[in-house]
Amino acid sequence: MKKIYEFFLVGILLLSVLAAGCISNTETSITPTETSTPTDTIPLVADSNGNIDTQNLQSYIDSLPAAPLTEEEKNGLLYMVEEEKLAHDVYVKLYDKWGLQIFNNIAQSETTHIDTVRMLLQKYNLTDPTINEGVGEFQNPHLQELYNQLIEMGMQSEVDALKVGALIEELDIVDLQERIAQTNKVDIITVYENLMMGSRNHLRSFVSTLKNRGVTYEPQILSKEEYEEIISSPMETGGQGGPQGYGNNG
Repeated sequence: MKKIYEFFLVGILLLSVLAAGCISNTETSITPTETSTPTDTIPLVADSNGNIDTQNLQSYIDSLPAAPLTEEEKNGLLYMVEEEKLAHDVYVKLYDKWGLQIFNNIAQSETTHIDTVRMLLQKYNLTDPTINEGVGEFQNPHLQELYNQLIEMGMQSEVDALKVGALIEELDIVDLQERIAQTNKVDIITVYENLMMGSRNHLRSFVSTLKNRGVTYEPQILSKEEYEEIISSPMETGGQGGPQGYGNNG
């Protein structure tokens, strides 16, 4: 029965990946312009716990021009701020249930992730869908359903809760990769790269905690190769450019 339940949850998460990529599937693809900033100059300001230095990042974001957004870019920002809130809210609830410090620590980190996306919502005058929503409340019906499913599984046991954490971070990484591919705007890419760096560190933390309990976590969304590359690399810290530097330690 548990195997069936886990298979069902994986299906829900895979649907989330597909939904994230299909919000605006009729939009024209973006072609990078000659004025785009090389991605190897993007500042990474997340620490080893996944916390983002929002003050320094805000200054960098403000220094970049605000070019008009495509509908795909707008939808991406609105989706990602709610997805980051989903991670935060799940971890708050799982901390309340199990009292494991990892959930409290990463929930605090997710607060910086939400604030980071909000920088762009404010810059581009987009209405924040999370601003008046309580814990576990989402405007996006798909994310609402996903939240409910994750909470249901995470309430089963401490191990299930930790697996939920790892699944969320896998989902974040994949969705962020897809969003990065949809834009050539340096400010958006910068935010997404920092979020993804934080998510990789969070994934490492959940997998390590499970390993300490004698549980081997198997990736559900990431490819085996990418998952192993992340897990076999040390925690990342900001201070270096380069979005793909799994081993950056500042």
